[in-house]
Amino acid sequence: MRRQLEGSTITSEKKMTAIQRIALGATCICALTLGNQAARGQQPAYPVKAIRIIVPFAAGGATDILARAIGQKLTEAFGQPVIVDNRPGAGGNIGTDTAAKAAPDGYTLVMGGVGPNAINAALYPKLPYDPVNDFAPVVHVANVTNVLVVHPSLPVKSVAGLIALARARPGKLTHASSSPGSAGHLAGEMMKIMARIDMVTVNYKGSGPALIDLISGQVDLMFDNMPPCLPHIRSGKLRALAVSNAERTSVLPDLPTVAESGLPGFDAGSWFGILAPAGTQPDIVNRLNAVIVKSLTTPELRERLTSQGAAPVGGTPEHFGRHIRSEIDKWAKVIKAANVHVE
Repeated sequence: MRRQLEGSTITSEKKMTAIQRIALGATCICALTLGNQAARGQQPAYPVKAIRIIVPFAAGGATDILARAIGQKLTEAFGQPVIVDNRPGAGGNIGTDTAAKAAPDGYTLVMGGVGPNAINAALYPKLPYDPVNDFAPVVHVANVTNVLVVHPSLPVKSVAGLIALARARPGKLTHASSSPGSAGHLAGEMMKIMARIDMVTVNYKGSGPALIDLISGQVDLMFDNMPPCLPHIRSGKLRALAVSNAERTSVLPDLPTVAESGLPGFDAGSWFGILAPAGTQPDIVNRLNAVIVKSLTTPELRERLTSQGAAPVGGTPEHFGRHIRSEIDKWAKVIKAANVHVE
């Protein structure tokens, strides 16, 4: 009996040794495979886990709306969850800086826009990130119409009426801004200069909080992106006076532009796009670009965006990079001419 037990123990030990050898061999093969992939410059499959899209503003604004729409399409294409991470503050600088300093592995993206990725370069003397060198452009998602809206209690129904009221009440009207340096903020500053009026600007940490105060009558007026404003315009909670872009929008075709309402040359639109941290592998950037560009051509997403005043764009990462650089130059000139400063 003892010999049988000893023999059984020896056999068990031999089996364990064999299993260990097989496991060790598999580990070596896996290591060699990964080593060969690294030697050939190949990357492991992407994506294998959740992707995060940072929105540098509060929930409810155009940046947030577009990020969630794109996130849904990425989930459908990749089969991985996409988390929208709202990081508002400092005109979009906090969330954008977080994205700039994230690992360049394709799992952290940011929904960039005209404010944090173009305007702020000239507006903030100590920007914590470089809007060009700290990012890898992925795709220009959409251009968005901006609209001038007022609280219905304000006794004006046109841009001319608003200007007349502002001149009659110098320093009394309050202009809400989704954030310091946003396109809406600068549109208000442009109107002050071009119309020679005095209004008080109230800055918020995103369109959502600003719209809440505008709807409740805490502030008088606001230039903001069309998507978050449209439901409130249609419900009558806000009154639209004009669009700030150079051309009218098909969503509200009867709404005039500010330029044709007495301020020729007035043009302040917005744009949005996906960026990754600088150093992200080109094959990951290109794969993300391909999926998003394809999604922007689908009738479902195009209808979803255009119905809210957003025009899908698409294009290559290189196209988006050139657009960002041209916008930085454009807004630097506007900020200098308007003498706008943000500490």
